[in-house]
Amino acid sequence: MPYKEKEVEKIYYTMGELSAMFDVNPSLIRFWEKEFDIIQPHKNKKGNRLFTKGDVENFRIIYNLVKERGFTLQGAKDKLRDNKHDTINTSEIVYSLQRVKAFLLELKSEL
Repeated sequence: MPYKEKEVEKIYYTMGELSAMFDVNPSLIRFWEKEFDIIQPHKNKKGNRLFTKGDVENFRIIYNLVKERGFTLQGAKDKLRDNKHDTINTSEIVYSLQRVKAFLLELKSEL
């Protein structure tokens, strides 16, 4: 049986990595960090922000509300405050469907 190296799971993501994941400017990430208390990155000794998986998921939820569904910042805050559980579930469903769509499009292009 050949040796298979275990995939290393990241603990922290840098500002640049988060910016690239969502194709947004780092300034938007900093702005949303100030506006939404659910995004709370750690800072290293240099002051660089380090985002956990939880921060990435919270950013994904905010991104879905504001950029994809057209909520205002206040509307997104209200939605998260009033019905956070349903908002998270909806965001997870949308993300899963986007991954399935990307997979199917890739499969189609290979045919």
